[in-house]
Amino acid sequence: MLQQQNEKSPGASAEFPAAQSERLPSPFVGFLNKTAVIAELELRKLRHDPTELFTRAIQPAIWLLLFGQVFSHSRSFPTGGLPYIDFMVPGILAQSVLFIAIFYGIAIIWERDLGIIQKFLVSPTPRSALVLGKALSAGLRAISQAVIIYILAVILKVKMNWTPGALLGVVAVVILGAAGFSTFSLIVACIVKTRERFMGIGQVLTMPLFFASNAIYPIAIMPAWLQVVSRMNPLTYEVDAFRALMVQGGTSQFGLPVDFAVLITLTAALVMVGAWFYPRVAR
Repeated sequence: MLQQQNEKSPGASAEFPAAQSERLPSPFVGFLNKTAVIAELELRKLRHDPTELFTRAIQPAIWLLLFGQVFSHSRSFPTGGLPYIDFMVPGILAQSVLFIAIFYGIAIIWERDLGIIQKFLVSPTPRSALVLGKALSAGLRAISQAVIIYILAVILKVKMNWTPGALLGVVAVVILGAAGFSTFSLIVACIVKTRERFMGIGQVLTMPLFFASNAIYPIAIMPAWLQVVSRMNPLTYEVDAFRALMVQGGTSQFGLPVDFAVLITLTAALVMVGAWFYPRVAR
């Protein structure tokens, strides 16, 4: 009997590490877990101070209720058969996502001053997971803006597209757009390193990005040079995707696969650049 047990023991000991290794998470799963933890930490801030959601609703309400109502009586814009207010709603959502994301980098400066970034940097969490987690949290914050704008659109009797596929597509575009621009904001914060400089640069960037896009007027009526700039502007592709997904009768000028490809590529590239810059903010 003892001999039989001894003969079985090597096999049992050989099987144990194999079974144990199967239970260990893969590097990719570990990366996703760390990214989710960072995103959840960022969202806790919103839970403690939800007033930000309501203050962010003021600007899109002004654009839609004042600017949109006035220009809805104008037929000078070729909107592809859409009423102007229907044409404008996707652009205002893209604007709201941009304004939330582009000032997200100031939180990085606050975290540096409080010593939080230094704690993140000495942890084993990959820099890319830190940056991607913050980007995802910005995207989840921006979903609240989509809810607000959908409510305003219903009040204004905009013919919205309520199919499940379209709604999921809008959520995906919101997250990608906010993630990309918030990561760009993080990179700027890592370079300038002071709140005053960052606020100045943020103000300078938001208006050109917004007005050099197809958010409130079509590309066709722009001067030739501005059309080139607009086609290089990632916000244009975000608006284009929103316009095809949000409103009935809306179409994508570039095609949804192109819109998503641009946003995914931009976000991935910026996350990699942001991971390289992120340690510099602590210096």
